[in-house]
Amino acid sequence: MDFLREPAVLVVVAVSGLWYLRGSRRTKLHAVGRPPRRDIPWRAICFAAALVSLVLALDSPLDRLAATRFWAHMLQHVVLIGVVAPLIVLGAPWLPFWRALPLRIRSSLGRIRPGVAWAAAPIAAWLLFDLDLGLWHIPYFYELTLRNGAVHVVEHVSFVVFGILFWAQVIDSPPHYGRLPPFARALYATAGSAASWLLALVLALATTPLYPAQHVGHGGISALADQQLAAGMMIGPGSIPYAIVVFYWLYVWLGTEEPRHKRREIRRAPLGDGSS
Repeated sequence: MDFLREPAVLVVVAVSGLWYLRGSRRTKLHAVGRPPRRDIPWRAICFAAALVSLVLALDSPLDRLAATRFWAHMLQHVVLIGVVAPLIVLGAPWLPFWRALPLRIRSSLGRIRPGVAWAAAPIAAWLLFDLDLGLWHIPYFYELTLRNGAVHVVEHVSFVVFGILFWAQVIDSPPHYGRLPPFARALYATAGSAASWLLALVLALATTPLYPAQHVGHGGISALADQQLAAGMMIGPGSIPYAIVVFYWLYVWLGTEEPRHKRREIRRAPLGDGSS
């Protein structure tokens, strides 16, 4: 199997995993008379799943297929944006990464905090996320990624970075907690998918191939059919992460609204006269 041939991807995954492990080390001391807690490290599991998904997207048969099939290339983007990025947010590697850094580097990174805070604001994160997706799918820039490997790497990095900024608005990732209430998070996730859905509709309804340089004519599929399959990848698998977040926060919102509704009913109920 043509697998694991991109050493740069494996180096990034290995360094990230070791970095996370080093920063996650905690003291083994615990209160006398109490057994140590054995919580399931579900955030660490999410971060490990993100690293595995990154390998599957960029260093697997999917990556080789993406070189000649537009639908596979779109599926690759879906994995980076809708699987890798939210799993990193769920994994919350920020404190482990920070603790593993030397003090001198921590001080230097502290100087860029205002810029990071601006980009992490809900409106800025939404704009950066959707504009980044739209930019890379303008035919000129898309075909530039096919001709230039360095630009292709920048594209993939931007998908993950801006994806993290976006998903962090709707998924709490300690020490970062989103500013939006539950219902607003559901709306935000829906609005965030706008660029992806719009692009998918353009691909599905186009009567001519928009990216002819991507398709290599073999395997019994035309360039137009390849493009329509790519739209299906964005509308189908690409919509699943957004739908999960939307329904989750709607569930939370309804759960918090129901007690409020009951309290209002109690306040409005007529009081008895106390007679027996």
